[in-house]
Amino acid sequence: MPPLPLETGLVAFTTVFATVGPIDVAALYSGLTAGMPPAARRRTALKGTLIASLILLLFALFGDTALSYLGITLAALKTAGGILLLLVGINLVLAQSSGISSTTEVEAEEAAHRQDISVFPLATPLIAGPGAMGAVVLLMGKAEGDLLLQGAVLAAIVAVMIISLICLLMATQIQRVFGVTGLNVISRIMGVLLTALAVQFIFDGIGASGLLR
Repeated sequence: MPPLPLETGLVAFTTVFATVGPIDVAALYSGLTAGMPPAARRRTALKGTLIASLILLLFALFGDTALSYLGITLAALKTAGGILLLLVGINLVLAQSSGISSTTEVEAEEAAHRQDISVFPLATPLIAGPGAMGAVVLLMGKAEGDLLLQGAVLAAIVAVMIISLICLLMATQIQRVFGVTGLNVISRIMGVLLTALAVQFIFDGIGASGLLR
C-alpha cells in the first residue's frame, strides 16, 4: 500500500524537527543574543529563520536533481542520508554536540564576535545544518513522482520553520521553563525516534541498491 500524504507529512515533520532541533537552537540563540535589544533579537530571529527556510526548500526542490547530475543514485542517497541521520540521532540520545547539527568550537568563537548572526551561525548550521539538508533531500527523493507526497514534505518543512521562529522569539522563556535537564530529555526522545527512522532509511537504501539480490 503506497504511503498517504498525512503519513508522509508526519514522518517528514518528525525527521526535520529532530534534525533542526528548534528548542535546542532556541537555547543556543538565547546565549548568542544575550545583551541585544529585544527588537534586534526579533529581527535576527526572523531573518535567520527565513534564510534557513530558503536553504532547506532549495535543497528539497533541487537537491535530488543536483545529486542525479553528479551520478548519485537514490539508493546511495537513502543509505548515506540514513547514516548521517543516525549519527545525529545518536548525538541527540547521548546529549552531545557535533558539527553535524551544531557549530564547532571555532565556529562558535567566530560567532561570538560577529555583529549579525542571522546568517551564520543561526541560519546555518544551527537551523539548516548538514543533517537537515540531507534529510529534506532524502524525504523528497522518497516521495519522488507523487506531487501530494512532495507537497506534504514541503508543508512539514514550513511547519518546522514556523515552530523554529516561535521558539527563537520565546528563547529566554523556553530556557527558563525547561532548563538543561528538560532540554536534554526532549533531545533524547527525539533522538530515539530519529535513530529508528535513520535505520529504516538505511534498510530502504540497501534494499533498493540490489546488493542483496
